[in-house]
Amino acid sequence: MSETTITPNVIPARGTSHAEIEAAAARAIRRRKQTVYFWRYFILVVFLGGWELLARTRLIDEFFFSKPSDIVARLYTWTVEGTSEGPLWYHLWVTMEESILGFLSGAIGGIIAGIALGRNRMLADVFSIYIKVINSVPRVVLAPIFIMLFGLGLTSKVALSFVMVFFVVFSNAFQGVREADRNLLANAQILGARGWQLTRAVVIPSAMSWIFASLHVSFGFAIVGAIVGEFVGSRHGIGLLINIAKGSFDAGGMYAAIVIIMVVALAAEYLMTRIENHLAKWRPAPLHEEHE
Repeated sequence: MSETTITPNVIPARGTSHAEIEAAAARAIRRRKQTVYFWRYFILVVFLGGWELLARTRLIDEFFFSKPSDIVARLYTWTVEGTSEGPLWYHLWVTMEESILGFLSGAIGGIIAGIALGRNRMLADVFSIYIKVINSVPRVVLAPIFIMLFGLGLTSKVALSFVMVFFVVFSNAFQGVREADRNLLANAQILGARGWQLTRAVVIPSAMSWIFASLHVSFGFAIVGAIVGEFVGSRHGIGLLINIAKGSFDAGGMYAAIVIIMVVALAAEYLMTRIENHLAKWRPAPLHEEHE
């Protein structure tokens, strides 16, 4: 982008200096951000306020839907006094440990397998049928199998999170390698790049956008895998808290546990975005950012 970037809402007058143009553009960007944040918070307040009002006026059944004030109170109680099954932070740590290990192992395995099969057509032809067969199995039904194989501990939850993540990352890495720019590959080969050097210098950078796109959603799948595994059988974890709340018809407890998972997933998404922006500085800005 040039030094005299002009937003669509800023029309420079004749004789306007570069500094004035940039100041006007900065003000327009600030106003847009303020508008975005205003509507975000406004929608959230209206949603929560409406939920609370409907529950208090009994237009919706509090037994099933609870209400925001009860959810906040439950979160406070869990944070200060702990849960009936132990400290909240320990349950959260158990679920996060399962999710992070499953995410890391699944992401690394998916990237390596996707790049390897994307670069080797023979391997892709041989293993494609097996990948399709395994991928067709619903992930949820694997939870009791992993529980039987690995027990109620950490390993079974990590295995399920791994499966949830692996195929998402693999598919994107594989497609990203196949979609690598043929002109760049040809130019690199003309310059003498071969084998791993070609893969490292051209193919992997070309596939990074595909890979990062899958990583943004796959951590959520890793959490889903850990939670489902805890539903089926566990001694600790957020999934256990949801299961106990469900068994005692405690709507506030179920929603409180879901809020915790949402906050963790949003934090992971923010962290992933920061890492992506740091590792992929070479990428051009997205179209909507160029016109802000």
